[in-house]
Amino acid sequence: MGSSVDITAVPHLGLALGGGGVLGAAHVGVLQVLHERDIHPTMVAGTSAGAVIGAAYAVGIDPYSLEEMVVNADWGDFGRFSFTPGLGLLDSVALRDTIARVAGQRTIEDLPVRFGAVATDVGSRDSVVLTQGSVADAVAASISVPGLFRPVKIDGRTLMDGGLTQNLPLEAVFDMGADHVLGVRLAQEWDSLEPFRTSAEVHALELGVNVTMISPRLHGHSQWHADDLPALVQRGRDAAEEALSDYPVVTARS
Repeated sequence: MGSSVDITAVPHLGLALGGGGVLGAAHVGVLQVLHERDIHPTMVAGTSAGAVIGAAYAVGIDPYSLEEMVVNADWGDFGRFSFTPGLGLLDSVALRDTIARVAGQRTIEDLPVRFGAVATDVGSRDSVVLTQGSVADAVAASISVPGLFRPVKIDGRTLMDGGLTQNLPLEAVFDMGADHVLGVRLAQEWDSLEPFRTSAEVHALELGVNVTMISPRLHGHSQWHADDLPALVQRGRDAAEEALSDYPVVTARS
């Protein structure tokens, strides 16, 4: 385990799902292993691709059904080319539609698991954790990679990809009230991008007794090309099984 803490006894267990583009498929494998070991985080924060998978977890989607959804997804489920001037090639209408099909018209406050989507305020360059309002809007903001997706406006703020300020949202989950956090890191090199830097506190938290890290081995896989999504899911499973080897399997894989 990542620490001596029995995470099954933690009253407020959090899950932090990092950003990493297509590599986010590995998060699905992690969720499957958590399900099989009867480990159920009560809150989740996600950045970019982690926000997509985190929203699905918070909605209550079965992790094996989620694998089918992810493996069968294509770019058309996430964005469409925009032919009007703007700060990105794609608009987020398709992504909002995809999330709406999964979450319906529910707000974040209505979800059975507490959820936060991490975005970056374009004006202040601060990290913003969206824990209220439209699920689709929050995820669209978190995944708005500069130059690819257009920024999203929420409550008067212009927001873009949360990976610019908090790619591994450990701090966000602790701020949501977690006592212990399972952190799933996909792309370490994205954790401190210039000119936006992840706060030093995040890296300090990683070393604390209140964090269990899960780091899938994803070398050889691209963040931008969906070459072998089932293999990415399996890499997530492998990393979670290694990190959580002290916890027995109590539910057979569906």
